[in-house]
Amino acid sequence: MIRPGVTLGGRYRLDERIAGGGMGDVWRGTDEVLGRTVAVKILLPALLDEPGFAERFRGEARTMATINHPGVVDVYDYGSDQQLAFLVMEYVEGDALSRTLSRVGRLTPARTMALVAQAADALQAAHANGIVHRDVKPGNLLVRPNGTLVLTDFGIARSALVGQLTVAGAVLGTASYISPEQAAGDVATPASDVYALGVVAYQCLSGHRPFDGATPIEIAMKHVRERPRPLPGDIPPAVRAIVDRAMDKDPSGRWPSAAAMASVARQAAASLTTTVQPPISSPPNSAPPHAQPRHPGPPTSRPQSGAAARASVPRPVSGARGAASVPTSPSPQMHAGPMPPPYRPQSGPPANAYPSPASPAAKPENTFGRQVLVVLAVVLALLVLLCAGVISFLLRDGNGSSAVGSTLGYHSSSAAILRSGVVADPVSVASYRLMKADAQLGRIRLNEGQQTL
Repeated sequence: MIRPGVTLGGRYRLDERIAGGGMGDVWRGTDEVLGRTVAVKILLPALLDEPGFAERFRGEARTMATINHPGVVDVYDYGSDQQLAFLVMEYVEGDALSRTLSRVGRLTPARTMALVAQAADALQAAHANGIVHRDVKPGNLLVRPNGTLVLTDFGIARSALVGQLTVAGAVLGTASYISPEQAAGDVATPASDVYALGVVAYQCLSGHRPFDGATPIEIAMKHVRERPRPLPGDIPPAVRAIVDRAMDKDPSGRWPSAAAMASVARQAAASLTTTVQPPISSPPNSAPPHAQPRHPGPPTSRPQSGAAARASVPRPVSGARGAASVPTSPSPQMHAGPMPPPYRPQSGPPANAYPSPASPAAKPENTFGRQVLVVLAVVLALLVLLCAGVISFLLRDGNGSSAVGSTLGYHSSSAAILRSGVVADPVSVASYRLMKADAQLGRIRLNEGQQTL
């Protein structure tokens, strides 16, 4: 009985069952010789009863061990013990794509194309070594925390797939991604893996498999006879064309190789990541991005609305164990308000780079400046009038003081002359007084004339 703590081959201790499928169970184990964590895949005992299966399994395990590609899991060892056949592989710290899809529902077109490109590169490395995976599905695509993808669990058993489908529930997951030629009983080819990868991309973009059914046979026959439901309308045409061609019923109509599919998927991912997606939601009274005016100057520093700011931040998805960081664009489930179709790229500068229109607060600033100028002009005019009044008052006061001073000066001058004794003649003194009086009287008349005028 297989349970935690059992040691296989006298070397590999089983620690925890981490996955299971139609081929067998996968355990996290420990290599007690090298002291490293490994993944141990234990094949179903029923598969060992098939004639020649053990020899084919061992031969293809050796071939897989020769594949040196970062997107293909490394195979360390093969063995049999206690009527069991097992395969020892690299333990990938990450999360299966199937688990991520069960949490988020669907991925963005850009993220989907990036993962498809990595998976296609890994398939091409296997195809170049004469190996067909035959079991490409989200459960066999592991995503590391850094976002890189690893293809695991090669379906190296060449058992008749149609015969396996008769086992109720044994390969239900595999039947959902099976190619039409495999379902018809033909030999799997590299084009079969391309078809299965197209089905994986379809599920990532739509959130569901292309065909459903009550039994694996029913699902497999739908792959042969029926067309899948159209992808959602928010999927870009270029991405839709890539998936449609990969899922062509005729193998000759699909991408000629996994390398060709990887190339177009990578180009699509690059084009989608360099363009800006429309904001997920916007305030009710705000204009759409294409209606906002564009100015040649730099954008203003006014902060954006909370919804628009959140829309530009990618959100990683973490798992319960071995968190597989699969950043996704905001999905429809993340917003409760109305939103435009997501994932539709638009050309032009980013939405947050659009300069915001002149705010209404600019007009009050100009009006205030004009008011200040008017107030200064009025104050200046009042100061001018005040200065003119002061000057006029001083002029009038100066004239009166002159008259009084002149009169006082006359008496003082006469007294001074008499005291000084310079003029000894009384007649001269009297003449001088008459002259001063006449002069003073003339000035008084002159002032009166000026005042009259």
